[in-house]
Parts: sequence; C-alpha cells; structure tokens
Amino acid sequence: MNRATALTAVAGAAGACVLWSGPVAEAAAGQPVPVTAYTQRSETGDWVGQGQTSVYRSPAADIRVEGDATYATATVKSGDVTWNIEMQAPAGDQLTPGVFRNAERAPGPTGRAPGLTVSGDGRGCNIVYGQYTINQISTDSTGAITLLDASYVQRCEAPDAPALRGTVKYKALPLSFSYVSEPGDYAGGGRSRTFTGGTGTFYLDGTVDGRLDYRVSGLREYWGAIIAPPSGQSLQAGRTYEANRMGDDGLAMLDVGGGGCNHSNGEFTVTKLATDAAGQVTALALTFEQHCEGAEPALRGTIHYFA
Repeated sequence: MNRATALTAVAGAAGACVLWSGPVAEAAAGQPVPVTAYTQRSETGDWVGQGQTSVYRSPAADIRVEGDATYATATVKSGDVTWNIEMQAPAGDQLTPGVFRNAERAPGPTGRAPGLTVSGDGRGCNIVYGQYTINQISTDSTGAITLLDASYVQRCEAPDAPALRGTVKYKALPLSFSYVSEPGDYAGGGRSRTFTGGTGTFYLDGTVDGRLDYRVSGLREYWGAIIAPPSGQSLQAGRTYEANRMGDDGLAMLDVGGGGCNHSNGEFTVTKLATDAAGQVTALALTFEQHCEGAEPALRGTIHYFA
C-alpha cells in the first residue's frame, strides 16, 4: 500500500480527496513539518510503565518504525531506556485507519483478535487486554511503513488492571477536526467533538486564491466548511481574517455547518498552509469562531489537515 493508497483510507466519502503525493510548495510561513515522537502515561499500579509519564521526540530520541501493514513495531531509544510497541492486525486483515478493540498479546493473538504488546526496561505483560487506534498509516512500494500515527491502551493480566496509554507518531502530520459549541449556538447545538483519522474521514479541495471546500464525517455527524479569502486576495499563514457567510462587504468567507446558518459572522486564523505546484491546497491548519444569525453564542473549532 503506497502513501496515496493509505491517505485514501481517510479521504472523505463526499468526493475525491486531495492526496499528499510528494513535496509541497510553501504558500507562506507555517509550513507543515512531520513529527516523530512517542508519549506514554502509566497509571499507578501499571507494571510496565511504573506509574510514570514519559515524552520522547526525534532527534533527541531514536524512534524507528519497522514492519508492514500486518505487523508494525516501533522502537524508542533514549539513553539507557528502550521501549517497544508492537501492533498486529487481526488474522487476514491489515492495519488501516480505525479502532482495533479487544487486543491480545502480540505476536499470536487468538482467533481474529488484534495484537498489542508494549514493553520496556525488561518489563512486559504475560496477558494483554487492550486496544489501539490507527489514525494514519502509509507504506512504500515494498510494503514497509513510511508513516504512522497511532495510540493505544494496554492493561496487564486483567481487563480492569491499571492502564498504560501511549501515542506513536512517525513522520506524521496532524489530521483532525474539533469544535466547541456554546449553549445556544445553532450550528453545533451546544456539543463538543473531536474527529481523528481513526474515527473520521476528511476531504479538502481548493486553492489559496479561491474557495476551499472542507468536509468531515464521523461519530454520526457530518460537517463542512467553506473558507475563502477576501475578493482579490490569497490565504496566507499567520493571518487572521474577519469573515461572514457570503464573503461580501470586503470580508473573507466562513461558513461552518453541521446544521447550517442562514447568516453568520466571525473570523478565522490560518496557522499553517501548503500547496502543490498547481496551487492546490494540500495542507491546512486553521482556527475559527462563528456566530449564527448575529447571536452571541459561538462555535469555535480547529482544523488540521496534514498540518
């Protein structure tokens, strides 16, 4: 499975996804930078993590991912500490974006259970109860993993044992949508949600000097956002734009809807932005605030599309 194939797995169902297919041109300040890092948080009583929280980031730590889409192994080395995180797909399956529940110890889980083993400093589980989430994964033409964004929960020996929780990022770029809707906000209905590659599909189409069409589906919800700079301008990273739903009166356009507004006003800030050679936006990080029908309650949110 190559990178384009992997990203198709998190593409929106509403249409063809803009794929990250190679080097991108910098549209402005705020160019996305892939992250390689490992974080783990151990509850009191967890045997493997000994109740400690640890954060490792490349290049200070040596973080490597090996294997393929059936069995991935991450190795984290920092000083005299080494951690190993193994994720095995269920029998006959591959690691794709999604949540893999009821994981057993890897290698060799029973039946069609997924496999998970997190060990380090000479400590590991004899029996594993856990789950892991794949947010992003891609491989090269040989099948070797070239990108991984995953998280896990592991409990040793019993399903109610203290947990070890962690995240693995290997050459990964953020992919998520989150919102907080204040009581009385029509579009969000007073709810809060976060969508990641493990629970949602994402779509983005458009150029920096035109209109961006962004869509998210997941957790029984559908969201869309239309974003555009003021007429005659281009989107730039580092800028905040005053906006309304139609993009008139010299303002930028912002229309974020789960349930839509007839009229809205607000603002958005572009924090990261990248394009391909044709000017198509391939990466976007943005925060927004929207008020429906001139009301005071706000819908606030953050978009991370490979940025």
